[in-house]
Amino acid sequence: MDNKYKAKLGISIGDINGIGPEVVIKTLSDQRILNFCTPVIYASASLLNKVRKALSAEHFNYQQVDHADALVPRKVNLISVWQEDIELTPGNPTPASGKASLASLMAASADLKAGKLDGLVTAPIDKDNIQAEEFRFPGHTEFLTSYFDAADSLMLLVSGALRVATVTGHMPLKEVANRLTPELIIRKITILLESLRQDFGILKPRIAVLGLNPHAGEKGLLGTEEIEIIRPAIMQLKDRGHLVFGPYPADGYFGMRQYHQVDAVLSMYHDQGLIPFKTLAFENGVNYTAGLPVVRTSPDHGTAYDIAGKHIADETSFREALFLACDIIKKRTMEQMPVV
Repeated sequence: MDNKYKAKLGISIGDINGIGPEVVIKTLSDQRILNFCTPVIYASASLLNKVRKALSAEHFNYQQVDHADALVPRKVNLISVWQEDIELTPGNPTPASGKASLASLMAASADLKAGKLDGLVTAPIDKDNIQAEEFRFPGHTEFLTSYFDAADSLMLLVSGALRVATVTGHMPLKEVANRLTPELIIRKITILLESLRQDFGILKPRIAVLGLNPHAGEKGLLGTEEIEIIRPAIMQLKDRGHLVFGPYPADGYFGMRQYHQVDAVLSMYHDQGLIPFKTLAFENGVNYTAGLPVVRTSPDHGTAYDIAGKHIADETSFREALFLACDIIKKRTMEQMPVV
């Protein structure tokens, strides 16, 4: 990839009755985006025209193409994945909107797998409404891990130098403790270490690991997972020469802003990591799936049905997701270039 090459980024539209189409169009209305990538939206002309008109987005234009082999550089490209005129009911998911979100995701993923795209940026789906024979997963992360035959993956939330990952993802809280093992934690930290090196250019990453229980178990008084599971995993990685520290009490760690001292923080479960992350960086945070053979990012928010159709959605997180995908693609490409 030379310096003039612009990454081809697939964009799945998400649930069309959420804010996905709005933040996509608002982001791509800024023509300067085309200096960094060639965006490829997987949706329909009817949908884009409706949303563009509702937003009065006169600066948003696109080029419709039949397939990913015919992309037009320096243009926003559209590949139509459904032809029917689907009624929009902002804030209210429908079977049709769930079907459309799945069609968009599957088409973009297929082109990415075929090497016709360099990366994928996913707008928010409704995790219940998208369920179908081809999609029996709790979210994008699990689907893409399976679709791209990855041994494992890691949900990594990113905002500048703030990076927060989770050992367990979309699962009931009552199942977390039983799922944790030293092997699982070592596997997740290994993915995180490799991603920090490969995707973020950090040669010797420093990782802080949070405990599971209040006060990190208080030496076994409030739980033994830190003693029996988390600490042994950390010690094994330290013995291998990695800079991994903890386990730390989650509340105090974020309260004292100790995350500034490391390159990433590993939480034990979804809300333990995402609540502080979104408190600190909700507007510009990005969800990155580490561990995949491909690059996938998304905004750190959901469908936001409560504001869908009101034209007040903030596109910053989606724009940051697009830029992070470009940055990671560039770093991975440079990593693969032969040294002259």
